[in-house]
Amino acid sequence: MSIQDFLMGGACATGVWLVVLILWRLRLIRARQTAGRYLADAEKAAEEKARDIEEKAKATAERYRSEIEKEIQAQRKEVHAAETRLEKREDSLDRKFDLLNKKESYLETKEKSLNRRASMIDQREQELEQVIDEEKQALFRITKLNRDDAEKLLLQKMEKDFEHEQETLIARMTDRVKEVAESRGRDILATSIQRLASSYCQEITTSTIEIPNDEMKGRVIGREGRNIRAFEKATGVDVIVDDTPGIIIVSCFDSIRREMARRAMEKLISDGRIHPARIEEVVEQTKHEMNELIQQEGKQVVYDLALPGVHPKLITLLGRLKFRTSYGQNVLSHVKECASIAGMIAGELGLDQIIAKRAALLHDIGKAVDHEIEGGHPEIGANIARRYDEPPEVVNAIASHHNDVPQESIYAVITQAADSISGSRPGARGETLERYIKRLEKLEAVALSFQGVKAANAIQAGREVRVFVNSQRISDKKAVKLCRDIAKEIEGQLTYPGEIKITLLRETRVVEYAR
Repeated sequence: MSIQDFLMGGACATGVWLVVLILWRLRLIRARQTAGRYLADAEKAAEEKARDIEEKAKATAERYRSEIEKEIQAQRKEVHAAETRLEKREDSLDRKFDLLNKKESYLETKEKSLNRRASMIDQREQELEQVIDEEKQALFRITKLNRDDAEKLLLQKMEKDFEHEQETLIARMTDRVKEVAESRGRDILATSIQRLASSYCQEITTSTIEIPNDEMKGRVIGREGRNIRAFEKATGVDVIVDDTPGIIIVSCFDSIRREMARRAMEKLISDGRIHPARIEEVVEQTKHEMNELIQQEGKQVVYDLALPGVHPKLITLLGRLKFRTSYGQNVLSHVKECASIAGMIAGELGLDQIIAKRAALLHDIGKAVDHEIEGGHPEIGANIARRYDEPPEVVNAIASHHNDVPQESIYAVITQAADSISGSRPGARGETLERYIKRLEKLEAVALSFQGVKAANAIQAGREVRVFVNSQRISDKKAVKLCRDIAKEIEGQLTYPGEIKITLLRETRVVEYAR
């Protein structure tokens, strides 16, 4: 090989190496560019991923914050409601404490007055005993009688004089009152009753629900009785499922609970889906409907009677009376009827019809809560009316319509009369045959317990008692007193709605035969 060939070979190798070096550098540059693009893409993807994660984290944090704020608001509402209830209870306790203080001071004043009167009575009794002793000594000296004979003679004379004066006074006062009051009172009551036509309404403590078949009865009971237990727990009533085909009985003394349970059961039977969760849902829905119905009933009564300014709480209590009964009579219908009668009587007498209707409408308002508050319904109703700023005449009429407290106005008398008329009209209140017969027998027994009575017959469904007396033992004046005593005895022993008329008959029959 020549030097020239060697050099040419070396030049070729060097050129190849340079080409390889250039290609390697080009590949390195391309690789760096590709790596740069990948790195840029990766950084871009990482930034987008980071933004997505940040946005999701913010959304999650916002959702958690909203939920926490809702929980805090709910807790604040509960705390506020609890504070409101505590404030109301505190106000109620303050009012009761003030009332107790007033009653205590009133009782102390009464006690002092009674002590003074007792001391005065003791002093008068001593003076009277001294005078009686002096009179007795004088009587003994004049009549020359012993002590026993003189006392017996004096008592006989005083008894005869007293009976004569009492009989004469009763007869005179009765005639005087009858001359003025009987005609006027009869006209007013007759006019008021004739202007009112109300339907009779009697209710009981159970409700009957019809079911399509016995298979539905099994679904109402549920597996091992779980449905019926859930229903009774949610409504607070007793459900009676017996062998009687086609019916289920709902029993409860609280008529509002009973009506709510009846409606809820009818919805469940109509829907067909009966299980504990569905029962709770339907019962809760029915409770809301009942509250709306109670409010509507109260507003409707106030609207029908045109009574302005009735407190919303009183309207709610009136609506509750829609589902309250007394002696089988619906109380809301009863008070509405009483209000109409009282308004008519007040109109006839030229009095304020609004106050008369207001007093009669609210006279049984205590029956809406008498199962929750201790005391009689007149006292409860009067306290409620006083709390909601009813006029004093209305408060007294409510408290006195059963003579628990003295009547202070004519409106109290009108309310009591309207209550008696509504409660005693035929068909207004239910009465069993056995109870009806016992009442008639008691009326006759009371009349026969008096001396001189030969026979007594209860007529007019117990609204009148005919009493026949012995004319040889009972005079005309004694007959007046005896009739009054029988009426007082019936008032004291028996309980009845309205009034009972006592008719006493005395006659002398003389029979002779002409032969």
